[in-house]
Amino acid sequence: MAQTTLNPNTSGVAIVEPPMAGKSNFQRSMARLRKHRMALVGAGLLVFVFLFVLIGSVLIPPQQATFNDLNRTLQPPSEQFPFGTDVIGRDLLARVVYGGQISLFVGLTAMMVQMLVGTLVGLIAGYLGGIVDSLLMRFAEAMLCIPQLFLALITLRLFSDPTQFPDFVFLGRTYSATVIVIVFVIGLTSWMRVARIVRSVVLSIKEQEFVTAARSLGASNWRIITQHVLPNCMPPIIVAATLGVASAILLEAYLGFLGLGVRAPTPTWGNIMGEANSYINLWHYWFFPALFIMLTTLGINFLGDGLRDAFDPRALR
Repeated sequence: MAQTTLNPNTSGVAIVEPPMAGKSNFQRSMARLRKHRMALVGAGLLVFVFLFVLIGSVLIPPQQATFNDLNRTLQPPSEQFPFGTDVIGRDLLARVVYGGQISLFVGLTAMMVQMLVGTLVGLIAGYLGGIVDSLLMRFAEAMLCIPQLFLALITLRLFSDPTQFPDFVFLGRTYSATVIVIVFVIGLTSWMRVARIVRSVVLSIKEQEFVTAARSLGASNWRIITQHVLPNCMPPIIVAATLGVASAILLEAYLGFLGLGVRAPTPTWGNIMGEANSYINLWHYWFFPALFIMLTTLGINFLGDGLRDAFDPRALR
């Protein structure tokens, strides 16, 4: 509301001052995030990784990641091959660049599947309550009792047969069909914690006065969920999504290291390390993919911690 004050230099002249602009919770959260040092470090690490993959894919042709020459096998880093070569003479720099594309793609898309399923289950369970809530949460708890890696291994055994899921070509490059399989395997075995987080938030939000007012005005359940409940669930969903990318990248790396990840010829950071398992004494073979896995997960975890602190409702008061 505008305020009326007297100008001290010209007595009796009223001056209307403009109202002070307030800040929304989102604006205050972003201001706190910009002051969070570890979050800025994490963002910087992620920018470095994405630029490495992006610029590398522009400078290095994709054929270089799959071209092999047995006359240059297991060469150490040199001017011609900055990351060295692998067991069949492929350029490790090119494979780390294009493997990073697939690892980041798997992490991001698996996170989207995880967020979609987890948010949907959490919204339905928390808002409807009763027997629906009990059934969905008991199912989620039952899945949480089974180790995620074990679930992923069994599912990949069932759906990674190359005769049933052949390789495909996209934009001139050949990809293994296991890329798509792993995205859904990781996403569909990771949604349970997201569902529990969203459910707990919905249980508190649906008792708020603005939800009661919307219901009394005749708003449908769908409108209340999409217009009132879901927007207020976004901060914890954003934090969970950020950390979900790191978990998906690490799980893909575990599977690749065990030889059950993305099938050749598609490189990923995980299956490069799996190939290097028999050559552990050759540090350059495993060091560079491991380095980028570490930088990516560290960056995501630092940024996720910053987001969690920035969007903490107690910090917005």
